[in-house]
Amino acid sequence: MGKAAAARKLASAAVFGGGGLSVLGAALYGVLRAEATVARRVIGKFEGRVPDATGWYGRGRPGPAIKVALLGDSSAAGYGVSLVEETPGAHLGSGIAARANRRVHLDAFCFTGAKSSDLVGQVKAALPTEPDLAVILIGANDVTHRMLPSESVRYLSEAVHRLREHGVEVVVGTCPDLGTIRPIPQPLRFVARTWSRRLAAAQAIATVEAGGRSLSLGSILGPEFDAAPALFFGPDRFHPSAAGYASLATVLVPTALAALGHGPEDETHPRVTRGEGLRSIGKAAVHASKNPGTEIDGTEIAGSTRGPGGRWVLQMRRRWLNPVNAEAPESEEDSSASEEVPTS
Repeated sequence: MGKAAAARKLASAAVFGGGGLSVLGAALYGVLRAEATVARRVIGKFEGRVPDATGWYGRGRPGPAIKVALLGDSSAAGYGVSLVEETPGAHLGSGIAARANRRVHLDAFCFTGAKSSDLVGQVKAALPTEPDLAVILIGANDVTHRMLPSESVRYLSEAVHRLREHGVEVVVGTCPDLGTIRPIPQPLRFVARTWSRRLAAAQAIATVEAGGRSLSLGSILGPEFDAAPALFFGPDRFHPSAAGYASLATVLVPTALAALGHGPEDETHPRVTRGEGLRSIGKAAVHASKNPGTEIDGTEIAGSTRGPGGRWVLQMRRRWLNPVNAEAPESEEDSSASEEVPTS
């Protein structure tokens, strides 16, 4: 079975029923159970409180505010950093505010240790805030806590579908490449890479099928992290450092802006020179799992959403943005800012 077909089968098993274990193989899953035990033993602990990124960003910028909900696990919360300005939420809120020139209110519903099954409660808590955009970063704990891949993808699919039912734009950062975590010994590290990439591909498929757009975050624990672990990994040697979270923002903010309709005008159509274009969903998902920063969104060809290889998608690689200086969130809205967005 080809990789694209395997990813489609795993996603289909999750969404439409079935165990999905055969896609990875019982033997491989057994090794992963051992990998999970080793990972939890060798990964250090961060002794500190994770800062809360909830609040107002873009002080002095016009409104109405863009409302963002941040869902997911410790990689979304910013585990391992001490200052709120160093968290992904602060980078996301500050980046959207600066690039869109709008006030932003971000609500962080993510928490350390969350698995895909915890998205049920996070979505329930987020919907009353009526967000314009939900950003979901999830998957790594599913690997280290031995959750069946089909189960992981099913919970994610249901979360995206429910958010889209309420008119919320959704961006899902797929499972990072866990093969770069140095404390996990070989050959288990190779297994972790294979598993996490397949999970990421299946997450991308399920996300797009549910109406969201996916973004490959292999870079969160990817090549640059592997090349400079002392810089990009935090003290527990598993989560990113402050520099790592800033690097995450360079790929996450452009896709968030595109989902909100605030992306650059010259990035509305694919460019072949950047590896962008129309693809079938399975091939695009597998390609994205190996290429950090690849965005996948559903599209149509001649009025049809599906072809021989499944759902038609648009595969994009948006320009990575230099992070803006992340600000600490304000607890109260800036009353001096204009309530109207200026027209040109």
